[in-house]
Amino acid sequence: MSDTDPTVDIRQFSCLDDNFGVILHLPGEDGGATIAIDVPDADPYLAVLKETGWQLTHILITHHHWDHVQGLAKLKAQTGARVIGPDLSRDQVAGVDEGVADGDKLIIGGLEFHAVATPGHTLDQISWWAPAIGFAHTGDTLFSLGCGRIFEGDPAMMWASLDKLARLLPDDTRIYCGHEYTLSNARFALTIDPDNNALAARASEVEGLREKGLPTLPTTMAAERATNPFLRAADPAVRASLGMKDAGDAEVFTEIRRRKDSF
Repeated sequence: MSDTDPTVDIRQFSCLDDNFGVILHLPGEDGGATIAIDVPDADPYLAVLKETGWQLTHILITHHHWDHVQGLAKLKAQTGARVIGPDLSRDQVAGVDEGVADGDKLIIGGLEFHAVATPGHTLDQISWWAPAIGFAHTGDTLFSLGCGRIFEGDPAMMWASLDKLARLLPDDTRIYCGHEYTLSNARFALTIDPDNNALAARASEVEGLREKGLPTLPTTMAAERATNPFLRAADPAVRASLGMKDAGDAEVFTEIRRRKDSF
């Protein structure tokens, strides 16, 4: 698929079993800038580059898990792209040329990217945000109607990261992420927030998209605030459904994540 913006062309495509690849192209002199985010498998990226004639200039990494970086060495070798990833995982991801930490900003092809630390799934997770075009890639932290499993952090850390994204990103931000998990997430979300009309409508939409073999992403921050139970720990309806009216937000989130882990 392709989203068109006056200053950027965004391509999203399938990789491996359920991963997504994402490439952004910013036109300009000498071919402009072309940016990949994560590399689950080099071949789909190379296919997009061949089809479009774009020259890959940069690769942004969200975290060190193999299904986000296993194609990195091949893609870098064949394109010469500069690789930028989390400082915290430079010893785990071969080929990183520049490390970033929370709050760092990069200018690529005239477009500013913010590195937003969102640990929990892993300790090194960086979400990439380009405010000028309303774009964010949240890796395996925030999914449509879900969030990533907690492998290296703890529930309080993951809740803080999700709450950070919910507070930081404007409603119209288009959210891209690492996996096509939305259908399973929708079915679970309905067990947590069964009376949410917006969620019911989104779940129906997702069912239809997947029946046609179409992606459910990107989503928007507004849609996630309205429908994603992992962002809605403070919502009275969610708390009532869980029987946790007086619990803290992180405690409510922890219970939702516990239930999803065994769903």
